[in-house]
Amino acid sequence: MMLVSVIMPAFNAEKYIIQAIESVQKQTYENWELLIIDDGSTDKTCELVNQKALEDSRICLHKNPENKGVSYTRNRGVQLAKGEWIAFLDSDDMWQPEKLQKQIDLAANKKDSALIFTATAFMNEQGEPAKYILHVPYKITYWQLLKQNIISCSSVFVKKECMRDVKMPGDQMHEDFAAWLQILKKIPCAYGIDEPLLNYRISSGTKSSNKIKAFKMTMRVYKYIGLNIFERMYYMCWYVFKNLLKYAQIKIGQINV
Repeated sequence: MMLVSVIMPAFNAEKYIIQAIESVQKQTYENWELLIIDDGSTDKTCELVNQKALEDSRICLHKNPENKGVSYTRNRGVQLAKGEWIAFLDSDDMWQPEKLQKQIDLAANKKDSALIFTATAFMNEQGEPAKYILHVPYKITYWQLLKQNIISCSSVFVKKECMRDVKMPGDQMHEDFAAWLQILKKIPCAYGIDEPLLNYRISSGTKSSNKIKAFKMTMRVYKYIGLNIFERMYYMCWYVFKNLLKYAQIKIGQINV
């Protein structure tokens, strides 16, 4: 059984981090290490993680010397990882118990797989589930992903060798989106599992909750990966269209998140 390294950045995460950790502990696939990198928390995050680490030797806490941001923290987690595959999980999200096993099974069946993601279910800050599910295709290419980032970071299962040469850029853009695009420049496609194996928590004040900020950050991603101005405008039109469609589906579904 191959080792999977789960990387969890944490900053003042005392409210939800235990739920996130326990969703990893409940995985049907058990050969994993959970690397929690604290990014300068001032609440009880480290205390809670240390308690869990005493109960489960697969959990390890690392600390940044100061607050460095989520990109630096995830990159550091990749450097610390011992597993052949890496999974990312934010400290306020949760996995379904079979998440890792289903991705491992797909990787075994598709020898060319290097990046695997899943559909996403949503919940509000209180953990109440939403009706909307972000469905995903079986395959997606670099050019298709440019139109809309449907790869949720906390759903990703990626070969460590792919992340070794790809750094998540600074936090002034969608750093995970930039990373997946860089990887997809080197591989034919990423594989999706159209099951909501990730429960994503929508919180107020996040980058994704501010639509204007999200727009600007997406434009920075397009520039970062080398698109010219005309390509940026073309794919931004797709981005706006697809996200307006998504928000309409959310509104129709009367989702209170």
